[in-house]
Amino acid sequence: MIGTALDQARKALLVSAPNPRVGCVLTSPAGNILGQGHTQRTGGPHAEIMALRDAAERGHSVQGATAYVTLEPCSHHGRTGPCCDALIAAGIHKVVASIADPNPLVAGQGFARLRAAGIEVEFGPGAAESRELNIGFFSRMVRKTPWVRMKIAASLDGKTALDNGQSQWITSEPARRDGHAWRARACAVLTGIGTVRSDNPRLDVRLIETPRQPHLVMVDSRLDTPLDAHLFIAGRPLYIYCAAQNNAKKAALEARGATVVLLPGMNPDGSPSGQVDLMAMLRDLAVREVNEVHVEAGERLNGALMAAGLVDELVVYLGPKLIGQGRGMADFGPLTDLAHAVPLTFKSAEMMGPDLRIVARVAGRDDF
Repeated sequence: MIGTALDQARKALLVSAPNPRVGCVLTSPAGNILGQGHTQRTGGPHAEIMALRDAAERGHSVQGATAYVTLEPCSHHGRTGPCCDALIAAGIHKVVASIADPNPLVAGQGFARLRAAGIEVEFGPGAAESRELNIGFFSRMVRKTPWVRMKIAASLDGKTALDNGQSQWITSEPARRDGHAWRARACAVLTGIGTVRSDNPRLDVRLIETPRQPHLVMVDSRLDTPLDAHLFIAGRPLYIYCAAQNNAKKAALEARGATVVLLPGMNPDGSPSGQVDLMAMLRDLAVREVNEVHVEAGERLNGALMAAGLVDELVVYLGPKLIGQGRGMADFGPLTDLAHAVPLTFKSAEMMGPDLRIVARVAGRDDF
């Protein structure tokens, strides 16, 4: 039944952020499904509550039932009440959970409260799948930074644009639609001022249906963002991180709805670098409850993130064409030894129309 609960959790992929993607299935002592559900939008019911409601709507009693849930039931009062209390009150006999909740406000306390109420608790089945589905939530809770996923569309020889900046379109419509699916699952899309100036993108989700738009995050050291840029979309939080104080421009950007955050970086000698402190930016985004950051930027910001060791995963679309001279994927280095190259682990390779999508993870980045 954990497999069925994981299927429910996947339904929360585009819905539940910043809460984890959780599914729950309630079964009778005979193994029949009484109710099931998944976590809803922020402030809405969690998976356990949805499963209890589903059982009630079907006319089923859950007294003595087993709850299969993909994450430890919460034990604290947040935007909603504790799910473990709801399971106890409903008369659940046993809880089978995939993995403990990494949130310090829970972290085993949910299991403890269930056991104290006489409920049998088992955990472990489906742990790897549940953690992977919630890799950003685990990252935010454990590392105090979001999971950073970098999306790149390039030619087979690794060029993301011509020397003159033209890049539309290196990859096909199926690849672009799939890219929007990755945008949709993220809490925030990150780009740089160079991309905004050259492409004036919207960076929203348009090619697939989504119940919400991810936040937009910009790295703009000198606050050069045009006030008429397409990225200003009503109702979507926009965070602009800068390295230099400019009160007049800050006020103008905030009048358009942006939140401007000053986070100047420093050189090793203690002097101002003139660039945004990227690690501090990620920590700030974690405080703002951002689980997954989806990077769509140019080679300079990509390179800066790579050089700082802040990228966890890459989603690379390779179009079946050769460009020769052009702009690369990430501008960092030069390296003096191949031993200094960024080590990757290929997770998957799949065709998206005529293009090849490769998902690769920076080695060791998921060891937390």
